Amino acid sequence: MAGGRSRKIVIGAAFSAIVLAGCTAQERPGFARGNVPIETYSAEQIYERGEFEIDRRDGETAAFYFGEVERLYPYSDWAKRALIMQAYAYHLEKDYENSRASAQRYIDFYPTDDDAAYAQYLLALSYYDQIEEVGRDQGLTFQALQALRTVIERYPDSEYARSSILKFDLAFDHLAGKEMEIGRYYLKRQHYGAAINRFRVVVEDFQTTTHTPEALHRLVEAYLSLGLTDEAQTAGAILGYNYQGTDWYEDSYKLLTGRGLELEAAGDNWLSKIYRQMVKGQWL
Repeated sequence: MAGGRSRKIVIGAAFSAIVLAGCTAQERPGFARGNVPIETYSAEQIYERGEFEIDRRDGETAAFYFGEVERLYPYSDWAKRALIMQAYAYHLEKDYENSRASAQRYIDFYPTDDDAAYAQYLLALSYYDQIEEVGRDQGLTFQALQALRTVIERYPDSEYARSSILKFDLAFDHLAGKEMEIGRYYLKRQHYGAAINRFRVVVEDFQTTTHTPEALHRLVEAYLSLGLTDEAQTAGAILGYNYQGTDWYEDSYKLLTGRGLELEAAGDNWLSKIYRQMVKGQWL
């Protein structure tokens, strides 16, 4: 973060309790006994009070003080620091909407500043931290992916790029997981066409996720149930080529060979095209 000290966001604010003249932990908005108006304090003092509250893990109160720095000293360097810290404070409090708003304002006001990368990262986290369960609103996942991609592409050399790449992959995996969840639902109820459509999305659009081997196996199950042996064999062949060491391959192998079928590309279908691409090294 800007200025060295603020970059260490939460590591020990230099307890400004001394500077703040004997204030109690609960007092707000005045610092000291007698409720001295906050306007009597300098930007640095108010900012340090915000850091003090961050250290106490009180994001709501910290956000208030950082906001006061910006309100009272809008053109100061302390106001710039306070804005990014306010975004962090809101995020600490899981107030993702306000965290996102503060981070976006920082990006709008200071797009070339060193901390713009961190602001964009916080903005992405405001979406990402709400999608840890597959069943959550997938709209958040798409927004997280877009925001994380911005960090990766706009700030590739920043300290947040690597973390963003890891989170991008996990969020991408969440989307594939949702498709699998719905596909399994349809498959269990013998709605094979609807199930196949979901598994096909995973195979075509989410090839690099952890769900691809299962999606291929489920395609084997669904196509065999429909009597479409060419498609089932081809899905099994792709499994055998890329995921032979998985339980999904073993299960598909038993299903197909149990019916006297080989795990090989057969017929002319969408899976055959993928198989040909894969054999040429153009897939996965």
